[in-house]
Amino acid sequence: MREPQGLLAAGGDLSPSRLLAAYERGIFPWYSEQQPILWWSPDPRMVLFPAELKISRSLAKTLRNGPYTTRLDSDFGATIGACAAPRRSGTETWLNRQMIESYAELHRLGFAHSVETYHDARLVGGLYGIELGSVFFGESMWSAERDASKVALARLVEECRARNIELIDCQIASAHLESLGAREIPRSEFAALLKRHARRSPRGRWS
Repeated sequence: MREPQGLLAAGGDLSPSRLLAAYERGIFPWYSEQQPILWWSPDPRMVLFPAELKISRSLAKTLRNGPYTTRLDSDFGATIGACAAPRRSGTETWLNRQMIESYAELHRLGFAHSVETYHDARLVGGLYGIELGSVFFGESMWSAERDASKVALARLVEECRARNIELIDCQIASAHLESLGAREIPRSEFAALLKRHARRSPRGRWS
């Protein structure tokens, strides 16, 4: 649909097979508890090619000298739970219990991963998403301290380069993501990239 932009379908379920089939085709769920399951495929699509990550001077300084450390798949449950917490701008969250359980199952199956940022031993930021072949579908990120989510993104890009992941899907455009190097491409181009790179082959937990 053109309005709301990218709405494709309603209904179905959040079983692993349906979720993976959707991601392979560039479709993702996004809805509130008061709605049926809604499936989206926006045009254009915001993506980040790992080689195009932009690191500002202040972020580079944080990465060199800051108080943070990062881990992979060390606490997926806490990461997605933090992403589900209401933002300062409102009380609602799109990550309801059904979605959290479904992504936790994908994590158990080796498809969903998290990157966590720690300050000392305290979790202060992170992100999670789905890995299919050489594509990482970013779902959500959060931060409790300055630059904590950006540090997690920088670690994600580092892992993508090491794991030959060609593309990070960012779904919908935002000024924040654009400042980090993400850009919009036509849905047709995005679909062609998925056809070449998105394969349902779990690699197990990241470490």
